[in-house]
Amino acid sequence: MLEGKTVVLGVTGSIAAYKIAGLASRLVKQHADVHVIMSKNATNFIHPTTFESLTGNKCMVDTFDRNFQFNIAHVSLASRADVMLVAPASANIIAKMAFGIADDMLSTTALAMTCPVIVSPAMNVNMFHNPVVQDNLIRLSRYGKIIIPPENGYLACGTTGDGKMPSEDVLFEYIVRQIACEKDLAGRKILVTAGPTREPLDPVRFLTNHSTGKMGYAIARQAMLRGAEVTLVSGPTELTPPPFVRVVPVIRAADMFEAVKERWESQDIIIKAAAVADYTPVQTAEDKIKKKDSDMTLTLERTRDILAWLGQHKKEHQVLCGFSMETRDVLENSAAKLEKKNADMIAANCLKENGAGFGTDTNHLSLISRNGIEDLPMLSKEAAADRLLDALKILLEDRKTGKGGDDQ
Repeated sequence: MLEGKTVVLGVTGSIAAYKIAGLASRLVKQHADVHVIMSKNATNFIHPTTFESLTGNKCMVDTFDRNFQFNIAHVSLASRADVMLVAPASANIIAKMAFGIADDMLSTTALAMTCPVIVSPAMNVNMFHNPVVQDNLIRLSRYGKIIIPPENGYLACGTTGDGKMPSEDVLFEYIVRQIACEKDLAGRKILVTAGPTREPLDPVRFLTNHSTGKMGYAIARQAMLRGAEVTLVSGPTELTPPPFVRVVPVIRAADMFEAVKERWESQDIIIKAAAVADYTPVQTAEDKIKKKDSDMTLTLERTRDILAWLGQHKKEHQVLCGFSMETRDVLENSAAKLEKKNADMIAANCLKENGAGFGTDTNHLSLISRNGIEDLPMLSKEAAADRLLDALKILLEDRKTGKGGDDQ
């Protein structure tokens, strides 16, 4: 994911410094070239040898270390860095960065950086809320630095409140968002639906399907990494929502229709990856339906067809993509769906194909549009999501330049 990327980690004197060892290890496993710079106070909490063992690079502390290869270390590193994360960021380093003070290796390198710089404050709750610290954070934001809000929790000083540095997972996601992908979808708004819906029979039972939401969540995450402003309308899943994505949780098909209807008009691309129930009970019992000796008949009615509604109301600048999960005649049924729903693309796959069904980590998609069929190989769902986004980006660009056909 991060192969060829250079990440600089700045560590200051805080008990939270121990978390950066795990972060450095995780970045290395993603093939990033990781360099750590420590303040002198940070060495009282974790030894530089730890970072050197994890990264394979010299951990820098002293600006005038004579053991370095002859170059100006802070300038050399700053010139090739793709991102810098200062974490934990003490009130001291925040103040130095805010006012351009460069009196040690860390502050000097931070000042020389031209790449994105992320700052994760970690300190006592009263220090964090001190107006001076807050003003310094505002100043850093104004200078384009990315501030990670601290969490509320139990602090090393024995108090509880804001000031706790987030987990290494959160720090990792901030770094990945900055450097993992080219931001070729920046400025685009993308709405994705994902997961199943649940149609209640009574307070105990509901009708649903086997969708896990993995494909839709992968699309939302990859679109976010590529710079898009993403809204994810999700049915019930066990997945962790992708970070930096606006998530709208829904339960029933009717809920999903209303959530999409409320947001569709401002979107550039709409991707309907959810497995929405086609039918819902006419009545939902207020109490549990008791078991009887005889058979039971359920009366069902059609739910709103969200994709068809979007096709009917689609704006000239929008690109609409639906998904088609079939068990036979995949291409024929999906091509018919493209025309019937007035979509721009249908991403079709077959439930009976190993690796392409519900709950898998891979998928085999056939991208059907009026330009033809692009049959993708079996890919991870993240890779398949990127290929789908590539194709939709081309359709969107053609639509905006007038090259695409008008199917309104």
